[in-house]
Amino acid sequence: MATAVQENLPPVLDSKAEQPPLFDGTIRLYTCYTCPFAQRVWITRNYKGLQDKIKLVPLNLEDRPAWYAEKVYHVNKVPALEHNGKIIGESIDLIKYVDSNFEGPSVFPDDPEKKKFGEELFSYTDTFNRDVYTSFKGDPVKQAGAAFDYLENALKKFDDGPFFLGQFSLADIAYITFVERFQIFLSEVYKYDITEGRPKLAAWIEELNKIDAYKQTKTDPKELVEFSKKRFQAQQ
Repeated sequence: MATAVQENLPPVLDSKAEQPPLFDGTIRLYTCYTCPFAQRVWITRNYKGLQDKIKLVPLNLEDRPAWYAEKVYHVNKVPALEHNGKIIGESIDLIKYVDSNFEGPSVFPDDPEKKKFGEELFSYTDTFNRDVYTSFKGDPVKQAGAAFDYLENALKKFDDGPFFLGQFSLADIAYITFVERFQIFLSEVYKYDITEGRPKLAAWIEELNKIDAYKQTKTDPKELVEFSKKRFQAQQ
């Protein structure tokens, strides 16, 4: 497994940047280094050791190139994967696609019960994110608790490891990119520790921080705090 590969990250492309060739046989992941949705696919790519197979094309979402929407992905969002003559989007769909269509260790179990629970976790991600985001408009300490309690309880389902499905999987990838941001923001702005009284959640975060494929994608915490303040507080 090539997850410990140290990668020289390519420079971010803004509105002045030229478009890379399209459908020339290169597999490209259009991404943004600070986007939690795109980070899901980046982690999956890294965990499967596909750093040399899937090329990163990082975009500046504040000043994104016009050619991206016009010629690459009309939805104009990241992530998007250029593969086999087509463009595929939506982060949950993409992490499943990368896991199923490329070599490397599988990141989803074969066990039917675990697969079923994994799908339940995928379907809850939007609700989880919405509930936490919404809490920022009121009292997050009171309102966000139920969302983090859901994760704590989900982590009790299987006892053969510290992750949602026992072993590390796409289900963990689906949540950690948002939990990473929520944890920092709630601690910094509201002095709220999401792991207090949630030992499973605390252990889950600790174990994830040992995984190189994830660590390589993390944004500097100070930068995350500033970015999160700007984004989350603008929604209030």
